Amino acid sequence: MPNSQGYSAVSQQQTGALAQNKVLRNTYMLLSMTLLFSGATAGMAMAMDLPHPGLILTLVGYFGLLFLTNALRNSAWGIAAVFALTGFMGLTLGPILSSYISAFSNGSQLVLTAFGGTGAIFLGLSAYAVTTKKDFSFLGGFLMVGILVAFLAGLGAVFFSMPVLSLVVSAAFVLLMSGLILWETSNIIHGGETNYIMATVSLYVAIFNLFTSLLHLLAAFAGER
Repeated sequence: MPNSQGYSAVSQQQTGALAQNKVLRNTYMLLSMTLLFSGATAGMAMAMDLPHPGLILTLVGYFGLLFLTNALRNSAWGIAAVFALTGFMGLTLGPILSSYISAFSNGSQLVLTAFGGTGAIFLGLSAYAVTTKKDFSFLGGFLMVGILVAFLAGLGAVFFSMPVLSLVVSAAFVLLMSGLILWETSNIIHGGETNYIMATVSLYVAIFNLFTSLLHLLAAFAGER
């Protein structure tokens, strides 16, 4: 018959699995709400024809709210910080969407295609990570370096007006954000991430960048001015 140590090991495994499932469930629930809220603020910015705040203010707001969210991640105020961050990103997204819709005769179609593509990629990769339960922790170092390099290259493309480099950066971000979705979902499943607030932020950032990168690529290759 199994001894007490065997029962204890099974009990610990079951407790760990329940905790991981709870983190995953809470993450997807909060992610859904923040995406809806971000979409609402983007729609409000479009309806009010708000101008884009600019690159510097966007980066200051993003990193400032990200730091705040990280500092409050273990309290109820962390949820408010997540909504502040995602709402702010929605406000910056609205003017971008308006510019694509006004600049291209098929702008609305481009936005919808990018939206559908982002949803399909996220759902497909998340389902793959959840069902296979593969460990993608090995991607962590590569993603960190890749995102940093792509971010700096993106800044260079903006400041030096290099459209070709900008397209390369967008293509790189599509791949990097896809990898981030796999990595973060796997991290939750295997107990590497136990804070659903930070997991939500990570997945939201991946979805946001994936969407804007896809939109940029679609406009470059399928946009009709």
